[in-house]
Amino acid sequence: MIRKIATALGLLASLAALPAQAQQQEVKIGIGFGVGFLPMFIADEMKLVEKHAKAAGLDVTASYRRFSGSSAMQDAVLSGSVDVGVYGVAAMLIAWDKARNSPQQIFGIAGVNSSPLVLVSNKLDAKSVEDLAPTDKIAMPALVSPQMYALQMIAEKRFGKGQQDKLKPQVVALPHPESLNAMLTGGTEVKAYFSTPPFTQLVLESGKAKVVTTSEEAFGGRSTFLAAGATKKWLEANPKMSGVLIKAITEASDIIRNDPKKAAEIYLKVEPSKLLDQAKVEAMLKSMPDDFGVAVYGVKTLADFMGRTGGLKNIPAKWQDVFVADAHGTASN
Repeated sequence: MIRKIATALGLLASLAALPAQAQQQEVKIGIGFGVGFLPMFIADEMKLVEKHAKAAGLDVTASYRRFSGSSAMQDAVLSGSVDVGVYGVAAMLIAWDKARNSPQQIFGIAGVNSSPLVLVSNKLDAKSVEDLAPTDKIAMPALVSPQMYALQMIAEKRFGKGQQDKLKPQVVALPHPESLNAMLTGGTEVKAYFSTPPFTQLVLESGKAKVVTTSEEAFGGRSTFLAAGATKKWLEANPKMSGVLIKAITEASDIIRNDPKKAAEIYLKVEPSKLLDQAKVEAMLKSMPDDFGVAVYGVKTLADFMGRTGGLKNIPAKWQDVFVADAHGTASN
């Protein structure tokens, strides 16, 4: 009887251990809309997170949820609706600052896209933001967005310190398709649009709008448009996942550079378009080979601006303070 009880207890112990060993972990990743998110579309299509997780000894499945705008993404990350969010660095910096030294403090994991944000105008004689009249509306996808911070930084450079909000009353929030339509028709108060790919290429190809300035003026060079981030709580509970995500995004970015045809196919599968065909998307990707990758740019420049203008109380001494250790070896600045 004792032997039977011992055997039964041993069997129960073995069965109890099995779920922990065989349990598959779900990683919920928040993404948005547009070509900037293409590395994540590819990671989803080709199961790259699962691939690199397996190589790290993890049994992981990744699921993807779509959000519109950095604010919605930030809320999703903080609420736990998603584990990892891909969104603008400014929102990430705010959460890093406000939740400082708490489990909800957000840290960046990796860059995803650094395509320039381009301010276009259908006022073809406009050469700079000074040429936009006070009645000319400036469209962007959200009032709190990477485009807004870029516009504020440009306003400070053009109009002087303390003038970062000079153009803010002219800003209107419009989805990208509506902004594109405003540029093409020219029949609204919207005379400028802070665009991102593929909408930048579409509006410029039409000949009905021209470049006024770009985020490179704001930052003095390249800047990260989208980065992946997560809470300190999640990162500490999943110490291998930041390395897994970096490898997955790196592989996806390499595919965009080395196999733009395949990347274009995946993009159009995720975001079918009446305005873009396979050839156009492929040509666009070939023209922006350095816009995708895990390196991050301009984080310190943006943080300094936000601190100077009241957006941050605590300014990071260096970009590495805001990103996980696994990201420190990337070619960032």
